[in-house]
Amino acid sequence: MDNVDKKILCLLQSNARMSNADIAREIKLAPSVTLARIRKLEEKGLIAGYEAKLNPHALGLDMLAFVLIKVTGDKDIESSLVDIPGVQEVHNVAGDDCYLIKIRTRNTESLSQLLKEKVRGESISTKTIIVLSTLKETSQLIF
Repeated sequence: MDNVDKKILCLLQSNARMSNADIAREIKLAPSVTLARIRKLEEKGLIAGYEAKLNPHALGLDMLAFVLIKVTGDKDIESSLVDIPGVQEVHNVAGDDCYLIKIRTRNTESLSQLLKEKVRGESISTKTIIVLSTLKETSQLIF
């Protein structure tokens, strides 16, 4: 990966809808060469996909919570955590807890219901952190 590839990645991170022609203009290469480079970045797995960033509040998803999950015993819950609607991230973490999940729901009532029905159970304990406000949230990587 050279500096041109890095510039392409930066441009796409800031605006995934940027046209191939606009990217080509920015990096001062022909559109066909630019497209070939983008395809190679995709093939190498450096570009994992493209998605629209939605406004959760406009969709009525005002509750953001992080939940630490501790599993005692041999219970395997990874696949069930991944499949829960509203769970945006699932991380296997080091320390006293086993998993950290990020959940968006409508309100505290829907969060409580989700935790009771989908997360808590025998051999599972949770600690929930409710977000009051978000100062920064990004998926952009610095490289």
